[in-house]
Amino acid sequence: MRLAMNSDIKRPEDCTDMREVRAGVDATDRALMELLDLRYGYMRAAARIKQDRGAVRDEARKSAVIANARADAEARGLPAAELAEIWDRLVESSIAYEAVEWDRIRSAV
Repeated sequence: MRLAMNSDIKRPEDCTDMREVRAGVDATDRALMELLDLRYGYMRAAARIKQDRGAVRDEARKSAVIANARADAEARGLPAAELAEIWDRLVESSIAYEAVEWDRIRSAV
């Protein structure tokens, strides 16, 4: 997936001043928020699809997602341990959100 970015936003390697860097960071943050909105949409879908609330927490899946993020970060030369910590928090937040959605969906019936 390639996110559309404003044509005025320069790639990092093309930035020549801090204004351009900050504009790129801000645009990237907005794109990340769009992706997080999509990710949490999948959590809403999972809450709708899973019949058992106990299935909301899947430790094997959580470990795999974090391991995949760590490996991807390593392959990109990014700080893998720090990003794995961020992913751990993201997955925990996603699990909590899905549980709330699971309860909300079933209480409305």
